[in-house]
Amino acid sequence: MVQKADKIWFDGKLVPWDEAQVHVLTHTLHYGVGVFEGIRCYACTDGGSAVFRLREHVERLFLSAKINEMVIPFSQDEISAAIIETLKVNKLAEGYIRPLCFIGAGAMGVFPGNNPIQTIIATWPWGAYLGAEALEKGIRVKTSTFTRHHVNVMMTKAKTCGNYVNSVLAKREALADGYNEALMLDAEGYVSEATGENIFMVRNGVIKTSPLGSILSGITRESIMILAEDLGYTVVEDRFTRDDLYCADEAFFTGTAAEVTPIREVDRRTIGQGSRGPVTTALQEAYFKVLRGENPKYGQWLARFAI
Repeated sequence: MVQKADKIWFDGKLVPWDEAQVHVLTHTLHYGVGVFEGIRCYACTDGGSAVFRLREHVERLFLSAKINEMVIPFSQDEISAAIIETLKVNKLAEGYIRPLCFIGAGAMGVFPGNNPIQTIIATWPWGAYLGAEALEKGIRVKTSTFTRHHVNVMMTKAKTCGNYVNSVLAKREALADGYNEALMLDAEGYVSEATGENIFMVRNGVIKTSPLGSILSGITRESIMILAEDLGYTVVEDRFTRDDLYCADEAFFTGTAAEVTPIREVDRRTIGQGSRGPVTTALQEAYFKVLRGENPKYGQWLARFAI
C-alpha cells in the first residue's frame, strides 16, 4: 500500500492528499493517454538529501508528452522546482516521486479535443521495489507469454500510461506462476526488458544489454553502463536470446524502482551460481555510493535539497 503523504502538487498548487481528485470522465482514465515518471530521492551520508538525475527524468517526461502530442502547461524548471517543493512540504528525505501528466475531462471519444492537460506530483516512502532480500539474493524470473510492444504499435520511447497494460498482464502472469518478475521478448523473439526494468547479462566478464529498439531508454540503465565502464568492464549493446541468458554467468535488472536487482533464475534455469555475482555486487556498490553522495565524480547527477 502507498503510504499517504501530507500534500500532492496538483496543477500548480499543493493540496491535501485526499483532495487530489479527478472526474470519472477524465479522458486518460478511459483511453490511457497520459505520461509519467518514476524518480527517487535518497538520504545522503552528509545529512542532506538528493533526487537522482532529476533533470534527466523531467526531460524524459516532457519528451514522452511530445511523443503523445501533449503540451504540459509548465516548464521543465517549474516541474523540477515543484518536485523539490513537494518533497520538502512532505518532509520526505528519502522516497519515491511520481509526476503524472494526463488529459482531463471534457470531450469524450478517442479524440481528446481541447481537454486540459493536468499535472500532479506525488511523493511517498518506498523501499526496495522487488523486496529488500532481492537486492542481495536475487529473484526468480519467467519469460512472459506476452510480447513487448513493437516500435510501430506503441511508442516505446515514451512512458505512456496505456503502454503499461502490457506490463500489468505479464506481471500478473509471472506472480501467479510463482515468480517474482516477468521477462519480456520483443516481436522478433529477442530479450527486450522486464515489466518495468531494463536487463543486463554478464558472460566471460563482458556485460551485455538489449539495444535501444523496443525498450525504454532507462536512466538507471544509462547510469549503470557509465559506472561499469568506469570500473573497467566492457559493456555491449546487442541483441541476445533467452538461451543466451540461460547461459549467463550473471544477470540483473536495473530501474529507478528496482535499482540494481540480481536475477538468480530464469525459466527454472539457475543463472551462474544462483546468487548475486561479483560484477553485480560491484555495480550495486558503485551505484549506491553515487546515490548517497559518496562519489563526487557524479555530483552532477544529484539534485540536492534539505528538509
